[in-house]
Parts: sequence; structure tokens; C-alpha cells
Amino acid sequence: MAKTAKTAKLPRKVYNDEILRLQAELVKLQEWVKAEGQRLVVVFEGRDAAGKGGSIKRITEYLSPRVARIAALPTPTERQRTQWYFQRYAEQLPAAGEIVLFDRSWYNRAGVEHVMGFCTHEEYSRFLHQCPIFERLLVEDGILLRKYWFSVSDAEQQRRFEARLDDPMRRWKLSPMDLESISRWEQYSQAKDQMMVYTDIPEAPWYEVESDDKRRARINMISHLLSTVPYYEVPPPKIEMPHRPAPSGYVRPPRQTTLVPDVASDLF
Repeated sequence: MAKTAKTAKLPRKVYNDEILRLQAELVKLQEWVKAEGQRLVVVFEGRDAAGKGGSIKRITEYLSPRVARIAALPTPTERQRTQWYFQRYAEQLPAAGEIVLFDRSWYNRAGVEHVMGFCTHEEYSRFLHQCPIFERLLVEDGILLRKYWFSVSDAEQQRRFEARLDDPMRRWKLSPMDLESISRWEQYSQAKDQMMVYTDIPEAPWYEVESDDKRRARINMISHLLSTVPYYEVPPPKIEMPHRPAPSGYVRPPRQTTLVPDVASDLF
């Protein structure tokens, strides 16, 4: 069956023009966050290979790493396992004038930990109870919290896994846990549906992104994010380039360091 105009893959030229425009708006958003002392948290969740990482890269491409930070936490240490579950995530929350993008978040407990048996039923149940409370506290304290779930079909996920397997530059993205998710597709579906029942709350609703077309998903997600934040363009400070002073007669000594070889000259 031929794709309709609505689901056809977004043309690259259209995508490139629009993503650049949106990235310019993200820079304005960044300056507003700094000027107003806002705290913005964006949560990226979804199945493996759903396109979360690519969207995060496009968002941060032109932003200052001093303002926009990616939080992608590793497996908890033995000490962290004894802490309150949300504690290590709370440590990553932004201060005034900062943006934090969670490449997976506290929702690990409702997804992979629950499905793979890495947490107990009691810990899972406690998470579903505490998560809405935790997020309400964040919003009540003034944090702008946005949560995005990237949805990908089983066929498209399979195609992306196979593409990673055949690409030495992206093979590192394919972990044993990713492959395990293929055989546990329905269990992950059930976990996601249960998670939404408990955590799709008015104060911090979930927004779902259809991501079989990565270009379309990035455009839709970034556009939506921008539409939910009341940012405005902050006038940049006036900067004048200083005049370069005339040479004073200083003679530099011969170079003491080792010069990097000019291998680029061998390319043409």
C-alpha cells in the first residue's frame, strides 16, 4: 500500500530547512531560560532505537553546554542502589538558567527494570505511587517539566537494529538489552500502558511522538516543545570589537612545541 501524504517520509530539503529554523528558536529559548532564571527539564523515553538520541542531538547542536546539559545516567552503583530511588535523578536537576535533557530518566523503573526483573514488585509499585508525587513537587517548585514518549513500530525497530548490526560506526548502539527487547515486545507494551495510567497527570502530562520517520519526529517534537514554553527573544548585549593595537616590537622566540602533522594536505 502506498504511503499517504500524511505518513510519507519528510523530504530531506524540507527537513533541513525546518530543523535549522527550529534550532534558531531553541537558541532564543536558551537565552530566555538564562535571562529569566528558568529551569527546564525534558524527559525522553521510548523503546530502544525509537530516535530519542537523535532528537537530543539536534536540540543541543547549537546550544551552550553550560546551559543545556544531557543527563544519561549509567547503571546505579551499589551505594546508589541503597538510596531513595529518585535521589540520583534529583541530583541532575537544573539550577536557575539551566536546561537538562534526560536521555532516559527515572522511568527506567517502570520500563526496563520492571520488564527485566531488575527491581522487585514492591519497588515497582512504590515507583508508580511516588512518581506522580515527585513530579508534582518539581512542577510546584517552578520547574518546567516536559515528558516525551517516542513510539516506533516493531517492524521499524527491527530494521534499525539490523542497520546498526551492519554498520561498524553504530554497532556500539546495539546492546544485548536491545536485542532482548525484541522477544519482550508485548511485555514492554504492557509496562508502557501501565506506566501511562499512573504517570500521565495534568501537572506533567505525557506527549507521544510517532517516530517511524525520524525527520518528522524531530520536527514535531521540537515544534511542540517550543510551543509549550512562553519564551521570548531576549535582545543580545551590545558588543563592540576592540581595535587591535599596533605591534610594539616584541620578537617571539622559535617555536618550542611540536607541530601537529598536516595530514590534510595529503587528501588533495
